[in-house]
Amino acid sequence: MEKQETREAMKPILRVINLSKTFGTLPVVQNVSMDIHPGEVVGLTGSIGSGKSVIAMLVAGLYKPNSGRIVFSGKTLNWPFTAKSHGIAVIHQKPNLDDHLDVVSNLFLGSEIGWPAKLGWLRILDIQQMDHVANQILEKLGVQVKSLHEKVYNLSGELRQMIAIGRTLTHNAKLVIIDEPTLMLGFDYQQRLLGLIQNWRKQGVAVLLTSNNLEHLFAVTDRIIVLNQGCKIADLQTSETDRKSVVDLLLGINDLQKPSPAILNLDTYNRIRENTEKLRYNQILLGRDMPIGPGMNRQLTEQLAEQVQALDQANLALLEAQRRLIAEREEERKHVAREIHDQVIQDLLSINYELEDMETEMPISDELVNDLTEVRQNIRELVDNLRIICGNLRPPTIDSLGLGAALQSFSRDWSIRTGIYVTLHLDERLGRLPENTELSIFRIVQEGLNNVWRHAQASNVQITLKFTSSQILTITISDDGKGGMEDFDLAKLANNGHFGLIGINERVALLGGRFSIQQGVNRGSMLVAEIPQLRVLADTEAVFEH
Repeated sequence: MEKQETREAMKPILRVINLSKTFGTLPVVQNVSMDIHPGEVVGLTGSIGSGKSVIAMLVAGLYKPNSGRIVFSGKTLNWPFTAKSHGIAVIHQKPNLDDHLDVVSNLFLGSEIGWPAKLGWLRILDIQQMDHVANQILEKLGVQVKSLHEKVYNLSGELRQMIAIGRTLTHNAKLVIIDEPTLMLGFDYQQRLLGLIQNWRKQGVAVLLTSNNLEHLFAVTDRIIVLNQGCKIADLQTSETDRKSVVDLLLGINDLQKPSPAILNLDTYNRIRENTEKLRYNQILLGRDMPIGPGMNRQLTEQLAEQVQALDQANLALLEAQRRLIAEREEERKHVAREIHDQVIQDLLSINYELEDMETEMPISDELVNDLTEVRQNIRELVDNLRIICGNLRPPTIDSLGLGAALQSFSRDWSIRTGIYVTLHLDERLGRLPENTELSIFRIVQEGLNNVWRHAQASNVQITLKFTSSQILTITISDDGKGGMEDFDLAKLANNGHFGLIGINERVALLGGRFSIQQGVNRGSMLVAEIPQLRVLADTEAVFEH
């Protein structure tokens, strides 16, 4: 709150005033206004055709508006202008590189190091210093290339995008415009970019981020602006809203008395968003190609909202049924584990003691002594197996010592049992969470490891629990196995016997999070679960360490 008041006392670094833009006869931005202060991260989100990328390109000087104006650092910008000359850096959806230049030349394009500086592009380049700084930038971004002087057309799209991002680090910017750059990036590089955004905020650099990834928006933004058909329909403080409220606005559900959509809890947000955007885009095309009036457009929108609400009502009932089923199953597991531990194991131990007494107190033959020793050994092995079953049914340490201790114990025992080496990294700020949350996260890791054991053919697995923001805990389970599971399709998973992954998806959904399967760093697979709104560190800003 104190940071927010300080920011509001500053003058805006960027003022967008009644900006409008049309392409032909189609209006794409309509009278949009917004302010961004130094050190503030503002997210723009909206469906296809909402105008978020167009606004970004208008501010970057790449499009000229039909009306309105932009004031940056107290000065009105006149088109055409070069963003970089005003202290504005731009990261595009697709990397804007010169394919015929090498890595270093693309990083420093327009910001070359040389002397004397006053000669501009005629100055003598300091190649050695540029190579040194380039290495530092790439190391910070976690990018590895064969050579700094390799032509960028030989690189993957992901590495090209990271080099385009690295270009923003070669000069001091007052504002960074980021237009959906994570579309080409894997999970690790996405986290690197989120870390950069957090660092820019601390340095007082303003950031305008266009994205439809709500997890990313809630992780790094101070405000979220929602667009619909070129109009600004909401300007929300990130700390005072939630994902469901933003989704309501994206889907056009304005009745606050109706429950927020639960469909996002039963599938990934991006898949639902994609289908919804297709419907909206088709509506735009229909409105353009058919002579229908505003009344018909309004009816189409209302029917879409009603159908979403009808689907949502059914999903709410299903969601509640799933929650009850999982809760009852966990309670039954707890009861069975207690019965096995307190009765079956104790009875077996009592029998073992009695056999020991028989062996020491009664005159028996050596042959019988050997038989009793074998029986007692079998009982001990049975007790050990039953204790493993109890631990799988209900981890004994989770109630008393918490999630971290339970994961350490389970992963160690699992590694011994399977022969697969496990590395566990726990965020040092991971404290006690609500019981149901801790148990759900434990089950997610448990099912993820079991999936590695059954299907991955891996020899190493790495588990990481890290707060990627003060409100989002990201769980990753990566292996060095055979991979090939990047396409998350529930039907295919069921047909291939991956019921554990379906269970993980359900548990993540019930926590309001998002689950995905990606290609791992070491050719294997990586399971990623993002659990939002934990608020364990509500007063502490997450620190990104890369």
